[in-house]
Amino acid sequence: MKEFILNNGVKIPAVGLGVFRVNDANAAYETVKSALSVGYRHIDTAMIYGNEEEVGKAIKDSRVPRQEIFLTTKLWNDDQRSGKVKEALDASLERLGTNYVDLYLVHWPVRGTYVSVWKKMEEIYRAGKVKAIGVSNYHPHHLDDLLQEAEIVPAVNQIECYPYLAQEPLIKYCKEKGIYPEAWGPLGAGQSDILVHPVVTEIAKKYNKSAAQIVLRWNLERGVIVIPKSVHKERQIENLTISNFQLTDTEVKQISSLNKDLRLGSDPDNFNF
Repeated sequence: MKEFILNNGVKIPAVGLGVFRVNDANAAYETVKSALSVGYRHIDTAMIYGNEEEVGKAIKDSRVPRQEIFLTTKLWNDDQRSGKVKEALDASLERLGTNYVDLYLVHWPVRGTYVSVWKKMEEIYRAGKVKAIGVSNYHPHHLDDLLQEAEIVPAVNQIECYPYLAQEPLIKYCKEKGIYPEAWGPLGAGQSDILVHPVVTEIAKKYNKSAAQIVLRWNLERGVIVIPKSVHKERQIENLTISNFQLTDTEVKQISSLNKDLRLGSDPDNFNF
């Protein structure tokens, strides 16, 4: 499995499994257990998803050694507002049944707190309970503010990113700062027609791959980590099997040109949760 190396030397599998909106406890458990059985070694959850306990149980029951799994969870907005960063992490660790996570992300840039919260993130990183720290849904101006005060540069910025929201300026910014971009909703979060777009389907025919595999490979070619969600074993296998072909520069540009700056999730500058 392809890996990227974060700015602190930690290796992260380039393809992971996201479990956003896998709300049913049994479904979350079976989804993660299935993914690990077919070769996933990168699982992405969050406190607000309500499935950390099931994710942790599936990891334990999978018999895959914990050190072989890259596990991400996230600090929710209410815990940022209350300043309870360490407490939130400890609660996540308890639910996950582990004594560390590989990546801990600030879930959203909560206005007025994100710089002070980052200082607390740096403290928990130094304490050794997380292998890497990063952010999610941050625009360049959020990162500019944070980096003025930061002693540790975020390892990752997890952002909404699929061909209709190609995020090229933000990806370029992150790379210049040594921050790895990571795409959530890389297939359009089930709300987009991107997988039937003629540009994508024509490229898929050429390589005898699915449209989803082409879109995921497009992000990998741009140096973007992807965490597609799927509860179906055959789709999980498909999403993971994208290392045996490469797109040409022209094809990457063709897909990038589909950009409409079309968000399916909230704008980080305007959210109410």
